[in-house]
Amino acid sequence: MNKIQSHSTIRRRNFLKYLAAVGITAAGGYMFFEYAPWLNYDEQAKQIRRPFEKNLTKSAQMQEIVRYATLAANGHNTQPWKFVIKQNAIEIYPDYARRLSVVDPGDRELWISLGCALENLLIAARSAGYTPEVTYPYAVDFIRIRLTADTMQRSPLLDAIPLRQNTRSEYTSQIIKRNDFDQIHAPPLEPGVVVHFVTNSAGLKTVLEYVIQGNLSQYADKAFVDELIYWLRFNKKEALASLDGLFTRCSGNPEVPRWLGRMFVAGMKPQQWADADTKKLRSSHGAVVLASESDDKTTWVRTGQVYERIALKMTSLNIKSAFINQPVEVTKLRSQFQSAIGLGAYLPQLLMRFGYANTMPRSLRRPIKQVLI
Repeated sequence: MNKIQSHSTIRRRNFLKYLAAVGITAAGGYMFFEYAPWLNYDEQAKQIRRPFEKNLTKSAQMQEIVRYATLAANGHNTQPWKFVIKQNAIEIYPDYARRLSVVDPGDRELWISLGCALENLLIAARSAGYTPEVTYPYAVDFIRIRLTADTMQRSPLLDAIPLRQNTRSEYTSQIIKRNDFDQIHAPPLEPGVVVHFVTNSAGLKTVLEYVIQGNLSQYADKAFVDELIYWLRFNKKEALASLDGLFTRCSGNPEVPRWLGRMFVAGMKPQQWADADTKKLRSSHGAVVLASESDDKTTWVRTGQVYERIALKMTSLNIKSAFINQPVEVTKLRSQFQSAIGLGAYLPQLLMRFGYANTMPRSLRRPIKQVLI
């Protein structure tokens, strides 16, 4: 789930300098995409993240539950899921057409994304008056959630679902309030999944070393960069046409024509990406590693559930978070990272940073009709 990493050299001011260097036509294109009033990105984002509606017809309520599931975290905003609504159940299927074959060749993070969607779905279902029963993908390639009508059990995390985001900017370096930290430090877990918080300077130094190594490895790989560029949306027109991917404005970067954005991202050196993440991690209060006893689809789904709980709880406390998964995604680093941060026999599955920061523009999601089978 490694997201596009912005760097100080591609912040708005320096990016505009670059635009000036390549000519007035490019700058004009940037202004065109940036201010085109008919491309109402913010309204579209607001609509898909509208508050949860209850007391609908059963069919409409099921679709509303699915809508909240689609607001979950997922790699590169690929939204790698499909849903089937049945009489008394909802099933979540992987959409392998949206897999990240370079950064996630084993589909580990894809199934973690499905776990994030599952957790959102469970929260929404209980709030709509259903008791869910989950069948995990032990022997099948999908997740089944049986829904039994019951009394409404509104979760305090329901309101955080449309607000949660991977905030990929630098943070304020402000220390997390003690009471808030206590609330996120011991999240409800799933069988076989553990959470390891890193907030001391020595531990964060170790994490940073592996993040840097991961950046240098990934961004030296042309296939990785090409896959990242494929999922980047460099302006509102692209973002609204696809309703997926990583819109550059969500990372604090300007809108530009695709040819220019592609040229700029492809031209960045691995060390520049590493330097950007160094600043980001150092501006954060700490990091969290999610690890597990095993490495299979069900474990990955459960990992996604725990991650989503942490992210939603942080959101409810106005604490921002973002994935910084390079040490887990680079195969040769994963076991080294596991040992270096003291996980013992537990396998690292996700790495995130957290802290206080300003809210960034929110990503889009495809409409329900596009994710229903």
